[in-house]
Amino acid sequence: MSLVESSTAQQSRAHRHMVPHFTKGAAWRSNLLGVIERGEGCYVFDSDGNRYLDGLAGLFCTNLGHGRQDLAAAAAKQMEQLGFYPTWGWATPPAIEAAAMIAEVAPDDLDEVFFVSSGSEAVEAALKFSRNYHVARGDEGRYKVISREWSYHGTTLGSLSVTGVPKFRKPFLPMLWDGTRHVRNTYGDTAAELASARAVEDMIVAEGPETVAAVIAEPVQNGRGGLVPPDGYWPELRRICDRYGVLLVADEVICGFGRFGHWFTSERFDVVPDILTFAKGVTSAYQPLGGIVVRRPLVEEVWESEMGMYMHGSTFGGHPVATAVAVATMTAMRDEGVLANVLGNEAGFRSRLDGLADRHRCVKEVRGLGYFYALELMADRHSGVELSSTEAAGLQGGVLAGFLRRAGLLIRPDDRGATMLTIAPPLIADDTVLDDLTDRLARVLTDTEGWLQGDG
Repeated sequence: MSLVESSTAQQSRAHRHMVPHFTKGAAWRSNLLGVIERGEGCYVFDSDGNRYLDGLAGLFCTNLGHGRQDLAAAAAKQMEQLGFYPTWGWATPPAIEAAAMIAEVAPDDLDEVFFVSSGSEAVEAALKFSRNYHVARGDEGRYKVISREWSYHGTTLGSLSVTGVPKFRKPFLPMLWDGTRHVRNTYGDTAAELASARAVEDMIVAEGPETVAAVIAEPVQNGRGGLVPPDGYWPELRRICDRYGVLLVADEVICGFGRFGHWFTSERFDVVPDILTFAKGVTSAYQPLGGIVVRRPLVEEVWESEMGMYMHGSTFGGHPVATAVAVATMTAMRDEGVLANVLGNEAGFRSRLDGLADRHRCVKEVRGLGYFYALELMADRHSGVELSSTEAAGLQGGVLAGFLRRAGLLIRPDDRGATMLTIAPPLIADDTVLDDLTDRLARVLTDTEGWLQGDG
């Protein structure tokens, strides 16, 4: 079947043969199903020629934007030379180069890189390394992991076990590993209180430090909407983990590779974790790649133990084409000043969003940093009226999606703990793109207020 066919024909074949990701059947079967055909910079185009601003960078990952010929050329060149060879006892030049470049920008002695193919796999690798490390040291009683409420760490059974989003976990609860303990996240916490950090320490003590392997947390939490930790939170987690011999895992699948203006956001929060996870932005999503970066002394301790190895692997980990694209991506980020672009525009981006909140009473709060924000919604901020359950269900059930479609804006209507809009544009977005994003968001918020007042 030719790829050049009408949008109606493409829609029909998608309905017949594709099973979507995190999409309700009713929405998938509807006539509103879109087919994205091409991209250019911060915009994508559907099969009817409609142009959309990609305000979520795909899924927090197309950081260099769409249509990059340099990344395509890097993939093609590597395919011609060596399309694939596994890294089981062997290495390939692009995997070596990518690992060296990642280690160079990771904090302190986070020097050892283990590749996988996705963020969920990266979290699995971090969990397994944590357990592997403690077993290598003879601490076989350490297996529990402390995570946070509403955190998102992936969808494989191991990563889903540490994920804290109830609706994702509920269907699979009998299958989930029971070693996770969830504690409060940083929502509503302050630098003076640091109650969210104290909750981690209290849980370690309650469970018995000799049973806890790791603490895992996103530097800025995605679930519950752009939760920026209070000052001192991450250094306090470091102190707690050191005190009890627990490994600290920073899940940087979203946060890493520039989303907050640094290669890794741990640097911004002045902490050196024991393990970093990464994926998404490492290749600007042009190839699937993920992994973990581990402190060298921890890896050496595993290698020098009776076990003598990290007991984990996958066929495509360190894939030569994916790592070649990672090298090209990191090179472009460095040469084009992408991190500086994020930091330079951060204040202006936030000011634009704060201005929208001032002008629209349906915005309860703006949270975030860098190029990652959440707008939490309510019925009327001026009178302090929250959304009713009916209003929340309507907005989350398709009303917001319709307003976004009409505005030509691709961002996420989020329902994890509140009704929110999540915004994370490509890191190359300049003033012109940010102005366009703001204008489109204003239309969505105006439509939302009209709907809440019964005019929609």
